[in-house]
Amino acid sequence: MAVFKQDHSGTLEKNPSQRELRHARLARELAAEGMVLLKNEGILPLSASAPIALFGGGAVKTVKGGTGSGDVNNRESISIYQGVKKAGVSITSENWLSGYEECYERARNAWKEKVLADAGKMENPFDAYAMNPFSLPEGPAITEEDVKGASAVLYVISRISGEGKDRSREEGDYYLSKREREDLLFLNRQKIPIVLILNVGAPVELTDILQDAENIKGILHISLPGQEGGHAAADVLFGASAPGGRLTSTWAKRYEDYPSAEAFGALNGNLETEEYREGVYVGYRYFGSFGVQPLFPFGYGLSYTEFTVGFDRLEVTETGAEVTVTVKNIGETCAGREVVQLYVTLPQKESGEEEPPFGMFRLLGREYCRLAGFAKTGLLQPGEIQQLTIAIDQKQLAGFSEETQAWMIEEGSYGLWIGKHAESLQPAAVLTVQETVVLERTEAICPKQTQFEEFAEPKEAKEKAKQWMQTVKEQNVPEFLFRPQTGPDRASRVPKENGTAGNLAEELPVSELIPLLYGNITKGASTLGSAGIRVPGSAGETTEALEHKYGIRSLIMADGPAGLRLRQSYQVDRSSDSVYGVGVLGSLENGFLEEMEWHEDADTYYQYCTAFPVGTALAQTWDTDLMKMFGRAIAVEMEEFYVDLWLAPGMNIQRNPLCGRNFEYYSEDPFLSGKMAAAVVSSVQADGKCGVTVKHFACNNQEDNRMGVSACVSQRALREIYLRGFEIAVKESAPLAVMSSYNRINGVYAANLGDICTKALREEWGFEGVVMSDWNTTVPEDGSVPWKCAAAGNDIIMPGNPEDDANIRQAYERGELSEEAIRACAGRVIALVKKLG
Repeated sequence: MAVFKQDHSGTLEKNPSQRELRHARLARELAAEGMVLLKNEGILPLSASAPIALFGGGAVKTVKGGTGSGDVNNRESISIYQGVKKAGVSITSENWLSGYEECYERARNAWKEKVLADAGKMENPFDAYAMNPFSLPEGPAITEEDVKGASAVLYVISRISGEGKDRSREEGDYYLSKREREDLLFLNRQKIPIVLILNVGAPVELTDILQDAENIKGILHISLPGQEGGHAAADVLFGASAPGGRLTSTWAKRYEDYPSAEAFGALNGNLETEEYREGVYVGYRYFGSFGVQPLFPFGYGLSYTEFTVGFDRLEVTETGAEVTVTVKNIGETCAGREVVQLYVTLPQKESGEEEPPFGMFRLLGREYCRLAGFAKTGLLQPGEIQQLTIAIDQKQLAGFSEETQAWMIEEGSYGLWIGKHAESLQPAAVLTVQETVVLERTEAICPKQTQFEEFAEPKEAKEKAKQWMQTVKEQNVPEFLFRPQTGPDRASRVPKENGTAGNLAEELPVSELIPLLYGNITKGASTLGSAGIRVPGSAGETTEALEHKYGIRSLIMADGPAGLRLRQSYQVDRSSDSVYGVGVLGSLENGFLEEMEWHEDADTYYQYCTAFPVGTALAQTWDTDLMKMFGRAIAVEMEEFYVDLWLAPGMNIQRNPLCGRNFEYYSEDPFLSGKMAAAVVSSVQADGKCGVTVKHFACNNQEDNRMGVSACVSQRALREIYLRGFEIAVKESAPLAVMSSYNRINGVYAANLGDICTKALREEWGFEGVVMSDWNTTVPEDGSVPWKCAAAGNDIIMPGNPEDDANIRQAYERGELSEEAIRACAGRVIALVKKLG
């Protein structure tokens, strides 16, 4: 068979390509559209002709994204300072900004020395990098001279977080630092209007400073906006773009207001088990159901104009319903876009009410409301009108019963609300279900091994439901009869071939198939971050062991989800045509930690990928069309750099604001996460040349002890919250791969857990692709067991090491791992290679 041959990835041309320029424009559009205006007391948009003062570390060194595998080694990142200067705005604080630049350089070099010193003592240098996250230093003290003549102050609050370490409940992280607070109080005394710019990947606590500094007139949450963040921020601040973003997580007044606050991660002294006692009451489901008032609610965001949203009609369909609304821009001067959000209130059990058939649902409690659909208008000029139709899938009305192991829609009245966010809802219609219907029957998965009590049913939810019904009666809200349609039988969704595609998987000796069950093992390559050989800086490859003999090439993988993480450049020896290698640190931080050695008799190839906004910032657009444009751009870069599988999108639930990797994930809401992911997946895979790897499946909701912690969760919460987004993405967009998570789920490592890798993912949802592990999940002595990965349906162990091979072969010889399991895993890998050509 033919042997795969690949040219060197990248280009010998150092100057920016037309693709770079085109994708930079898209990155700028995405960043601006995802920025959320949280407060505006007549200050924004600013006039570009009036001087401003600019402060904060993120003004000079705007944080474009997270650290670790979620980073992108792009060519250049635009700071807010650069964006404001490019907009032609006069800045009164130039001396402060130049002084900060000097502080930054000193801190950055000291950090580099610390990481390199620690890396010399560790087997895996990445651990030294993860254990020493860089923090932006404090700058010079602000003086009255710095703000003299300024019409407004822009103060940037920035945070850096990333893989391998959670955020801290300390000043300078979740809380404002002492210096940030002092700066803002000093600026407040100058009686100049202040605009806070939040350059953060997850919430920070602002309640006290907003109470103490009355001159904070505006707040713009720019998130981690990618390489064009400075340009995009200037576009929004000075009115070239309208702020169109909406929050995808709830910002609490106090950290203590979050349901998992005191027990999250290391806060309770236990990193071995994480009990999800809040059950389904995550994010706005908790705040709304328990009557806790947030600072900024889920779905919240302002515009430079005002809109009205009117309910037009509701049509019941075979698989749900469609709601049509009319949106009008009622402002006088500014154009803008509105996000229309549709929520549903579920039936609540009244005191003394008999349990419904298939019972126990209401005894467990129901959240007051959940997101059921959304749509975003185009850019509406003042006075312009647009009609939108929002589809509601019937499963968004369903809940999971552990007692009957089924998804059910209960009898009762379902209230449909139209709102601008989760705390601003107006009744639209009522769907009445006359009898309980079983939508889907399932099998039990992931039984709890630790007994704990979940939150009791909140009285507040029942009271709000009563108020809802009273509002319905008073406003004569229309009522519709809804008869749910049952879904296909579970067995009918099992892939027919069960993964054994092609004769090779069925006919080759098992001993020759085993290398397909782990990643490519190469001498001298790091096993994390730069394991890819054919594309330098890529995350890894599947095996090339069957390439020469059978033509089964290796598949090349690159990290995400804010773009492709490759090395900016590398060199190839002209005489041998071999690539000069670099360690794991050389593929991080744009090569700052480990600079490339330059060789005279070598050609230099450049791989400048685009740093797009992070996952949360993208989701804050609430725009599936923009997500598809983003996905198509990723596919273009994958093809350009010979990448087969993109290790993204990340779609774990933002359960707690301290999770160090929240910026990579879309939302606290599984429906929104699933819809956003489905849009990205379908567009990346549209031409069939490359694929995605949705991750981390599942319950990867903290970073501290991520390779050992056990997420203790009920089946109901697991299915309704933590698996639901993955289910939507799999069923709607058919990703080619799924990555299992490091953590345990109820005591069993996800990569060893057939209940999710096979039973839920393949047998229930019909997934036909490949499941791979996260990197080095089998390396810890008490980590995932290699042969149990294959037995569970985790097809590939990444990045692969000799111990994986030995363990699998020994288990097969002992009869612990069946021939059928090996052939099934290998068959799915072969099928994927053939599909990608």
